Amino acid sequence: MKIENDTALFEWRGSSAPFLIGDFNNWEIKRAIRFTRVAKNFWTHTLTLPRDAYMEYAFVQRGRRLRDRLNPQPLTPNGIGAFNNYFYMPDAAPTTLFKRDRSAPRGKVTHHKISAPRLITTPSRLVHLYRPPTSDPCPLIVVFDGEEYLKRACLPTIVDNLIAQKRIRPVALAMIENGGAENRFIEYACNDATVNLLSYIVLPLARKHLNLLNDEGVHAALGASMGGLISLYTALRLPHIFGKVISQSGGFPLDGDTSAILDLVNFNPKESIKIWMDIGKYDFPYLMESNPRMRDLLIGKGYDVTYREYGGGHNWPSWRDEVWRGIETIFVS
Repeated sequence: MKIENDTALFEWRGSSAPFLIGDFNNWEIKRAIRFTRVAKNFWTHTLTLPRDAYMEYAFVQRGRRLRDRLNPQPLTPNGIGAFNNYFYMPDAAPTTLFKRDRSAPRGKVTHHKISAPRLITTPSRLVHLYRPPTSDPCPLIVVFDGEEYLKRACLPTIVDNLIAQKRIRPVALAMIENGGAENRFIEYACNDATVNLLSYIVLPLARKHLNLLNDEGVHAALGASMGGLISLYTALRLPHIFGKVISQSGGFPLDGDTSAILDLVNFNPKESIKIWMDIGKYDFPYLMESNPRMRDLLIGKGYDVTYREYGGGHNWPSWRDEVWRGIETIFVS
């Protein structure tokens, strides 16, 4: 493939060409793009995209995903058992913050198994605790989908670098693994059992192993997609503990839907919560509709909201490249 200015040229060599799907057509087979044959056994298609876009895509032929052999980038896992091709447009690049800076002091990550039969959908769960490189007490960020933020978003390294560059105050992390694809939706869909899990299991665990502040509303909740939904819900239910929220591509309901989170915003007194929301311009259409609506609803009720749209889709590289902005805004040094 070839990238130039605001165009991406896809190429395929063979007697027949696959279809093209990706962030740019919401991965819909019914909207799959056909290649144009420009010479014998040579096919192309050109897309015009924002210069700051990060795009994932796949070639599909006879129901199978094919690797783009003309794209030098390695495949990236899509989080649901398959792999995608990807590229960055000229003004986009992966954040350098997820790469280890040898001169930056490193925090320490420890791993802990918890059991809470009435609060989680599996017999046990891992929680990964990050202690920043300081002896001073600090705020805690509770992170949903903790294993993905740990391994795919490299969150401890990002936090190490932000602290070393004096862009944020030191913060600790409690990264909670989810219960698997199906259970995740149960646990993250405005579930009070998950809120209680934080209150009665995760926070005591974090206080035992980390030096945390006890100020009212000093801690934060962070998550992507359904994790963004439960992050905001957690803060609305426990504002005296979680006065800060970082939501990435939050899985918020649309107007007209019945949801506890809409009731909390609409009918409860406004709480003192600082909120960061971001979403890709190539995210799922219903999220591109529900996130601005949630932003407007929150602002209309008097909440402190920072909102950002960027040139990406619903994927972990996009969230990795954007999460530092939310952390820096919420915990600026």
